[in-house]
Amino acid sequence: MHTYFKGEYVGEDEFGNRYYRTKGGKIDPTLGFQRRWVIFNGAAEASKIPTGWHGWMHHKDVPAPSETTYTARSWEKPFQPNMTGTPAAYRPKGSIVHEDPHRPHATGDYDAWSPGQ
Repeated sequence: MHTYFKGEYVGEDEFGNRYYRTKGGKIDPTLGFQRRWVIFNGAAEASKIPTGWHGWMHHKDVPAPSETTYTARSWEKPFQPNMTGTPAAYRPKGSIVHEDPHRPHATGDYDAWSPGQ
């Protein structure tokens, strides 16, 4: 209801997330800046906000990506969901759930500490 009465549609990203701001660009007197929010398409996953929209949401870039031609920079990576707890989760070497859980032997550059040294 808040979005219907107080919000103004700004645009939509490639994931179907819809972005809003206060109607007429009104400045919130308690915050001192315009309120901006997103209604996620599906589960609310903050990392699903693309970089251009993230900058707009946090008042870093003046125009919204829907109001200008936004091109991603070469170093910006595409969205990847958090895979923790799934079979696709990152499992570094030496982890007990890695395919090969055996750690490599010490290389000799480490001396264990013992009390009294």
